[in-house]
Amino acid sequence: MEVTQFMEKVREYLPAERMSVLEQAYEFALKAHQGQLRQSGEPYLQHPLETASILADLRLDTSSLAAALLHDVPEDCGIPLSEIEARFGAEIAKLVDGVTKLGKISWQAGVSDNKSYTESLRKMLVAMAEDIRVVFIKLADRLHNMRTLGALPISKQHAIARETLELYAPLAHRLGIWELKWQLDDLSFFYLKPAKYRHIEHLVAKRQAEREALIARAIQTLAKELEKAALKAEIAGRPKNIYSIYCKMGKYASQGKDFNDIGDILALRVLVDEVEDCYHALGLIHNLWHPLSAEFNDYIANPKENGYQSLHTTVMSFGTTPLEIQIRTWEMHRAAEYGVATHWYYKEGVKPQDVQFDQKIAWLCQIIEWHKELGQTSEFLRSVKTDIFNDQTFVYTPKGEIKDLPVGSTPLDFAYRIHTDLGHRCIGAKVNGRLVPLTYQLHNGDTVEIISAKRNKGPSRDWLNPYLGYIKTSRAREKIRQWFKKQERPENVARGKEALDRELHRLGLSLSSREEITHMFKYESVDEFYAALGCGEISINQIALKLAVQREKPRSPEGTSTASLSSSGIQVLGVGQLLTRLAYCCHPLPGDQIIGYITRTRGVTVHRRDCPNIVHEDEKERLIPVDWGHVGQLYPVTIRIDAWDRMGLLRDIGTLIAGERMNITTVNSSDHDDHSTSISLTVEVKSITQLSQLLSKLEGINGITSVTRVME
Repeated sequence: MEVTQFMEKVREYLPAERMSVLEQAYEFALKAHQGQLRQSGEPYLQHPLETASILADLRLDTSSLAAALLHDVPEDCGIPLSEIEARFGAEIAKLVDGVTKLGKISWQAGVSDNKSYTESLRKMLVAMAEDIRVVFIKLADRLHNMRTLGALPISKQHAIARETLELYAPLAHRLGIWELKWQLDDLSFFYLKPAKYRHIEHLVAKRQAEREALIARAIQTLAKELEKAALKAEIAGRPKNIYSIYCKMGKYASQGKDFNDIGDILALRVLVDEVEDCYHALGLIHNLWHPLSAEFNDYIANPKENGYQSLHTTVMSFGTTPLEIQIRTWEMHRAAEYGVATHWYYKEGVKPQDVQFDQKIAWLCQIIEWHKELGQTSEFLRSVKTDIFNDQTFVYTPKGEIKDLPVGSTPLDFAYRIHTDLGHRCIGAKVNGRLVPLTYQLHNGDTVEIISAKRNKGPSRDWLNPYLGYIKTSRAREKIRQWFKKQERPENVARGKEALDRELHRLGLSLSSREEITHMFKYESVDEFYAALGCGEISINQIALKLAVQREKPRSPEGTSTASLSSSGIQVLGVGQLLTRLAYCCHPLPGDQIIGYITRTRGVTVHRRDCPNIVHEDEKERLIPVDWGHVGQLYPVTIRIDAWDRMGLLRDIGTLIAGERMNITTVNSSDHDDHSTSISLTVEVKSITQLSQLLSKLEGINGITSVTRVME
């Protein structure tokens, strides 16, 4: 881009008296970067000029544009910040300093639990809270870097593209800047999955003429209808970016659909003057074409968390062609394209302090406050990724206040979102006036009422079990953990020991010593491990996972040959190819400690090490070492369920197991005099870890008192 083009673009909206500041900033940057080249070979000054041009497209103020032109001067040219402040003032110098500090951050993209990565994210969010224009400049800087990424080695291309897709694009989305978000998405996708990018690009181009003809026909038809009603509107086709089509294809593939089934590739946008015109246009559209009720969203009455407002509807146009239509005012459209950046549109040189702006960045202040509460950097990162950058669900309090929560949140998440104490005292919930389980997933528009105990009874440990689905948000999870941490250490130690004993008994596992699992979790003493388990730092389901990983690792002693037998997924150590089979007496699973027994006619039978038949075996010389190899088959395991008998109990058990994609091979039950029942069923599982998850979920069924693995 030439500087004259940039200046012409800026003159379209900035007062003439402000242009001199930009001209001086450009001349200063030109002199400072004299002789410097980028890796692409172009003059270095082209980068800050393009960055400033991107911000000019967003109609940002003079200070932001000047800072964009100067943002690399301190770091790359050695010019002190004090000189920039002396020449251009404190506001511009502060913006340049903020961008420079963000530029020094080492993100180490892809290492989601890395401490420095997490701390870097925190610094960015703090910088946003101080002056959000710093991040506008950083997003524009990243967008131009992505446009010129081809000059870097492939390894750097992948690292930068992944970082952009995971951090910068979601950040642009959260700020409501669609114009930057879709470009960051597409460019990242192009470098991360070039073959898939080109494939989708080809699919789009293949039917482009047909789609353009349909769009033109739809625009003409709708324009006539609006004209009849004397409704002033502008109608245009709305393009779908490549990455969003890729995401849609992934979602549709799981439903057995393909590219041709994606309805909103054909899309229109209708822009009107007033809010009431939006609803008027909606009525005319629904009268013209049959609407799909499940595809309607009113984001005017219920704006998204980033302030986005629009009416979305999908109709069956011309009989069988799905067509998505967005209806919004011009002001809403500007906000949709440029998000929070629109607050500088008419406020030249003034940082906005209006109520709407404060509401739109309230989430930012909230997560910085959460960081103080959460403390642990890893938990903070998880909170940001799940609670902030994920899609949101909007629900109402009984008083009509709107609260935003991540998609998949439950009434418990809602309770902790309102107040920590309300979460601790929660004993039930009503959604839209009806009682629902605490695992109910909230939907847009739900009204949620929390039923609480009068006294602070404290949370349940089951709420921390990820397989039971009580909570979605990191905030709720950490508040529950903090409650348990405040309990007396002796109680936590006793509770942790009891929980470990119960889990081992439930899974039919044994340990040579408690130090074995203590070392697996890297605790110095058994009591420390018990205390961590008792207060919720370690979930009970992690035990099965840790034991399974440890015991499924093939261990071949030095100098010993290993024969892998794919028929059983078991490796036999120190012998040639032998027929193996699993013992029916103890039904070993991957994750169990096992040993082989050489039979006279059936090769090697694999038993659990604690199987009574092995423990009492007289001919010890017939026992040989075996280990789990590449496990990929299903193993039968018998489960005993004790429960209070009721109508539909067996149906609920079967539905849950089917939902876990497991097969039941046998079922037996016996009733008792006290109206209880015992159910014995055999299911096919892949590992001890999968079994642990299944047992946890079965225990959550109403009426079930215990679930254990049967050791025959």
